[in-house]
Amino acid sequence: MKVRRFQFRQFLTTILGLSLIASACGSSGGGSPSNTAKGTVTVAGFNFNESTILMNIYGKALQSKGYTVNFKANLGNREIVEPALAKGDIDFYAGYAATDLEFINKAKGEATGDAQATVDKLNTYLSGIGAKALTPSPAIDANAFAVTNATASKLNLSKLSDLGPVASQMTLGGPPECPTRPFCQPGLQKTYGANFKAFKALDADGPITRAALSGGQVDIALVFSSDGDLDVKGYKVLQDDKHLENADNVTPIIRTKVLNSEITTLFNNISAALNTNDLRAMNKSADVDKQDPDVLAANWLKQHGFTK
Repeated sequence: MKVRRFQFRQFLTTILGLSLIASACGSSGGGSPSNTAKGTVTVAGFNFNESTILMNIYGKALQSKGYTVNFKANLGNREIVEPALAKGDIDFYAGYAATDLEFINKAKGEATGDAQATVDKLNTYLSGIGAKALTPSPAIDANAFAVTNATASKLNLSKLSDLGPVASQMTLGGPPECPTRPFCQPGLQKTYGANFKAFKALDADGPITRAALSGGQVDIALVFSSDGDLDVKGYKVLQDDKHLENADNVTPIIRTKVLNSEITTLFNNISAALNTNDLRAMNKSADVDKQDPDVLAANWLKQHGFTK
């Protein structure tokens, strides 16, 4: 099981999320076109800015094609959103391949670092609830490991496989469970031959981690790959070149009842154009600069030719 921001927020939002299913229907970022000939699609997002941005990117693109779109921003955690899709209360959300698979299969460990294979396996479960995962995006929000730019330059680090010869000089920082989790310290040792000098228990990609990494108490730390402040803090995410982490690529998940060839092509084209750097920049604008997620989504669509 991976350490992800979604898991840490789940317990706090379940009760609130139950009420949001009934009350959160509305428009995020403008009204729907009056032409309803193409039908109505209800799109939803989890309760954090990145998901709101993604909801608006896919939803506003549908609006531009003449669909009526209802937006349910900040609907809640995965325990709220996925059942809402299964019941038909919503039609779409932008998910994360590995996390969605391990949620719907009750943590069977079927997710891998191969995004398409993970989505293919996810679809064997989604078909049972009348839904489908489309082509995964290159954009990924997954566990990652970062060093400061100064450390990267000093030790010539750009990917995790560079750690082998220098890990003995380094202290790894991460959440307390890192020494026992296969995606964390044991995985770095097994997959990359990285045997660290020491381990320091921190929080899960929170302020304690940031302070320890910036202050030199640790040399490398677990972060989330699409965090908006990584560049601001002067951190470099090392490429997971041997695919230690599962493929949590952004993946559109939609009810087959509303899916058609036009939507499939549109969403696959959007996913192909989206990358982790885009996601990180928009997260920075939303989380650090406090810009509106719906405006950021609209700007991205215009910049990439999906809207005028």
